[in-house]
Amino acid sequence: MPLRLDVKRKLSARSDRVKCVDVHPTEPWMLASLYNGNVHVWNYDSQTLVKTFEVTDLPVRTAKFVPRKNWVVTGSDDMMLRVFNYNTLEKVFGFEAHSDYLRSIAVHPTQPYILTSSDDMLIKLWDWDKKWQCTQVFEGHTHYVMQIVINPKDNNQFASASLDRTIKVWQLGSNTPNFTLDGHEKGVNCIDYFHGGEKPYLISGADDRLVKIWDYQNKTCVQTLEGHAQNISCVGFHPELPIILTGSEDGTVRIWQANTYRLESTLNYGLERAWSMAMLKGSNNVALGYDEGSILIKLGREEPAMSMDSNGKILFAKHSEIQQANLKNIADHDAKDGERLPLAIKDMGPCEMFPTTLSHNPNGRFVVVCGDGEYIIYTAMALRNKSFGSAQEFVWASDSSEYAIKDGNKIKIFKNFKEKKSFKPEYGAENIYGGHLLGVRSVSGLGFFDWETTDLVRRIEIQPKSIYWADNGELCCIATEDSFFILKYVAENVAKAQESPELMTEDGVEDAFDVCGEIEDCVKTGIWVGDCFIYTNAVNRLNYYVGGEIVTIAHLDRTMYILGYIPKDNKLYLSDKDMNVVGYSLLLSVLEYQTAVMRQDFETAKLNEHKWKQLAELAISKCQFQLAQECLINAQDFGGLLLLATSAGDADMILRLAQTSAEKGKNNVAFLAYFLLGRLEEGIELLCSTGRYPEAAFMARTYLPSHVSKIVKMWKEDLKKINKKAADSLADPLEYENLFPEFQEALQAEKV
Repeated sequence: MPLRLDVKRKLSARSDRVKCVDVHPTEPWMLASLYNGNVHVWNYDSQTLVKTFEVTDLPVRTAKFVPRKNWVVTGSDDMMLRVFNYNTLEKVFGFEAHSDYLRSIAVHPTQPYILTSSDDMLIKLWDWDKKWQCTQVFEGHTHYVMQIVINPKDNNQFASASLDRTIKVWQLGSNTPNFTLDGHEKGVNCIDYFHGGEKPYLISGADDRLVKIWDYQNKTCVQTLEGHAQNISCVGFHPELPIILTGSEDGTVRIWQANTYRLESTLNYGLERAWSMAMLKGSNNVALGYDEGSILIKLGREEPAMSMDSNGKILFAKHSEIQQANLKNIADHDAKDGERLPLAIKDMGPCEMFPTTLSHNPNGRFVVVCGDGEYIIYTAMALRNKSFGSAQEFVWASDSSEYAIKDGNKIKIFKNFKEKKSFKPEYGAENIYGGHLLGVRSVSGLGFFDWETTDLVRRIEIQPKSIYWADNGELCCIATEDSFFILKYVAENVAKAQESPELMTEDGVEDAFDVCGEIEDCVKTGIWVGDCFIYTNAVNRLNYYVGGEIVTIAHLDRTMYILGYIPKDNKLYLSDKDMNVVGYSLLLSVLEYQTAVMRQDFETAKLNEHKWKQLAELAISKCQFQLAQECLINAQDFGGLLLLATSAGDADMILRLAQTSAEKGKNNVAFLAYFLLGRLEEGIELLCSTGRYPEAAFMARTYLPSHVSKIVKMWKEDLKKINKKAADSLADPLEYENLFPEFQEALQAEKV
């Protein structure tokens, strides 16, 4: 089965013959040195030529970026090495480096060194910190030295390819080569080192039209790749993917599987002979230089292979290794929204293939790894192999024990790891999608099938990119290239139609879905949380859609992929392709409230009053007091409003609160609010109106003695109903002045 390797052309730049290409590690730039003496820098994002250096009238056979110095270094047929600042476009330095054409430049990754090779059969080491002094010359080849490459695992070691049919491996500081690899029948044009893992491998391409893989520890040839019809001009191990690329004067670039050496695909862009290629660690981009221009392609899926279960355990693939991180272990870490979380990463062991996708089943007990046309189901905890097989695609059903695979045009459904059913959809199968119904994309559009019966439920004329189902199986998002549709699945209509065959059409049940909305936005990754669809879009915004409205949660500074939502933390988690995980607080209660309001389900909305309190707390913690006030009003939280109003010293707000809470019967809050405002008469009135005459009388005795007689009369009347003797024993200060010393002074004080 082939590697599922998407090849996307990102830039096609016509020009004079390209002798060398390079890729910038941080800018979206491709460098091309030309036979006509110019050097071009293309921006592959904007598809524009951004910089041009007129170097010489003769061919520039080699050029490289030196990003840490903002330089482009060139080597040309006038024997000169030139250094340009790519920001100012001015020449920084230039000197005659060799006595013949310069063929290759290698930039040391950490030291201020540049290695050059030439048709004068020499390799030279230059130190730019020592004013470009030549600090070492490597002699030993007996013909042109076509290419030099520094070993990525040992930066003091480099290899050279020569037309004397040999590859030599050298050490900086030593004048003689460590060893020579001899095996090509004609001149060797190109070499590269293997970047990943433990394999001590070198690759070489020669005029004998062969590509050889060498073990440089055992000094043996481990594999020969045949198939090109002309001289091999460039070779490379991809630094991220398990592939080898080889370019030839036959005009093709071939892609080979790096482990099995199987030919995966042949690229032919019709630009005549291929001369050069460049790749970069951490990127899937490959630059290719030809007779008639240069191409930049992107290989493989953009989305990283990773998945998170509902408890916050993340599994992800790094090359062929599976690693694990657990969000539970950082629960105490008080990270701000969008801040990178300090994950402890644990190695789970190697996978038997190169994973292109990885996903948990709905209950999180199992995880499937797909790639290289195969799938393996592991237990999620210990990565034990439960099942495996060949398939171009694999999807889980919403029932945790079911899954489906696509094998050619045939779809097989499994339950508990045993094949249950298989069928061939009428219009073929290009892609399949999991969830509540089994989705099959074909030339005629999208068909939804029942997992149990494999009957067609509904066919829709749409070409989906991805499909997301809500947990309850009611709501479904179908994302296309530039928009998405929210559908509601009406199970009752489908059940009716199954009982009455006349309701079935050749496109299934017409009323199986109601369209809730169509939104012109591109979904990159998405997830349902309740009835709310959260997604990232093409311009790196994190949005959610609920009831016809789109709300932006955050503007992301790079491409992020949604991992999942953990309800008990009220947190949504995302990651970039390098497993930098960030979280965003998203209160499920607020989403539920919004959903209820959008549906005009006000009963449910009312039940969410206590959840407004949570939002108010969050707003207060973020000093958003206006929002906090609104939330507390919605939550009918009069105590919280009193605290907020008194803390803010807002007398108007306290007065409004006193009146509102009195109307709502929240008398304690109303009384306290009146008392704090010094509105004692309203306070006493409130006590009397609620039958609390003793408290009213004592309050009047202390603060408003002129009101005491009136209140005592009311108290007496009230108390008589229960105990006449007790009521008669109550004394009015105006009648029994002797019992109330200093009462007259209190009346005078009140007037003052």
